[in-house]
Amino acid sequence: MRILNVCNFGKIPDTDNKLIYRSILYCTLNTHKIDMSRLLGGQIGLEDFIFVHVKGQPKEVEVTKSEDALGLTITDNGAGYAFIKRVKEGSIMDKVPLIAVGDHIEKIDGKNLIGTRHFEVAKMLKEIPKGSTFIIRVVEPLKSGFSYVAQSTGKKGSSSVGTGKKTLRMRANGPATVETEDNSSQIAVDKINGLLESFMGINDTDLAQSIWEIGKKQDNPHDFAVAMDNSDLGGFGFTDDFVFDLWGAITDAKSGRLESAVKDFNEQF
Repeated sequence: MRILNVCNFGKIPDTDNKLIYRSILYCTLNTHKIDMSRLLGGQIGLEDFIFVHVKGQPKEVEVTKSEDALGLTITDNGAGYAFIKRVKEGSIMDKVPLIAVGDHIEKIDGKNLIGTRHFEVAKMLKEIPKGSTFIIRVVEPLKSGFSYVAQSTGKKGSSSVGTGKKTLRMRANGPATVETEDNSSQIAVDKINGLLESFMGINDTDLAQSIWEIGKKQDNPHDFAVAMDNSDLGGFGFTDDFVFDLWGAITDAKSGRLESAVKDFNEQF
């Protein structure tokens, strides 16, 4: 196990001159396990540990698409590596040997997918005709050993730092900032991300956050649809029905209904 003390980097591409990031598949927070619920995103708690998962054994499997859906949820690391975040129980891919959560999808029928975004990979898999057979090549994360980024050892600040109430948010453009966590916003982003998974078979917290940032400023579904079309997200070609579903989640979050639903569920559970 190597301990790396790394500063001044946020997303994986930013580490170009500090680490050989091309071997990095993804990072998890506070666990060395392949836990897709603990993936490093745009937010890091000030006392978090970052565990780096690197390329391991490549695997190649022949798959017959006997159903319309393969049962995969795909995300990516922002640096050109799409990987499997979830495998639906009982699905085609759940029955395929060797394929596992956390595997990087490197090739489909010999086509190199390095540098391809997760939604492009999902679209390619979705467009494979039912009944046809294809070859998928994946790379599993290295299982023997890992390295991690140690938490800061600097002087302690105020008592609120490290309580989980504040988060270090990193952006592609602009400086990192420490923000107080907004629980309702996080619930909204999680809900939108769930809709993205159902509609596109992808998991993308940054995309969900962008949709929320657009939607929370709008007063009605028409303005929201126009704002989406006029933004960088217009290229996704979301259907009118899906945009309406997104608006429903946004209005529920703005009114507090989503937060109440989560609270009720936790109490019942």
